[in-house]
Amino acid sequence: MKITIIAVGKIREDWIKNGIAEYQKRLFKFCKFEILEVTEEQAPENLSPLEIINVKNAEGEKILSKIRQDAYKISLVIDGKQLTSQQLAEHISLQAISGISEIAFIIGGSNGLSDEVINQSNLHLSFGKFTYPHQLMRLILAEQVYRAFKIINREPYHK
Repeated sequence: MKITIIAVGKIREDWIKNGIAEYQKRLFKFCKFEILEVTEEQAPENLSPLEIINVKNAEGEKILSKIRQDAYKISLVIDGKQLTSQQLAEHISLQAISGISEIAFIIGGSNGLSDEVINQSNLHLSFGKFTYPHQLMRLILAEQVYRAFKIINREPYHK
């Protein structure tokens, strides 16, 4: 199985890059894992509601251009479904059993995801009501994907 994270923007902090690299190394034995970045739209701090929609739509087009049509798409959204680590593992396993060869996790920029990206997603996933920096969310997600594969393979790690 291939796991892809498509995310808006570049990671600047070395500690986040190092953490992701560690989980990428650990995931090597379970799946093909990659992160694809799309450029963040340049915009001033105080955007009007219409400008926010335009930024999300521009970023959404870039995101959708990176996703294979047959990939199972999971958008990270604050109002999505909350799963336990065990439930995420079961969900990933179910997709593999169903013949899905790629799962694409999608992380938006600071303004969130476009309606088009959300509407094309198979699952809307939430990591709770907290707001996380989108760069940090990549590290958290990579850890949870690793945890899911450890659960699936009945290997020690998850407690």
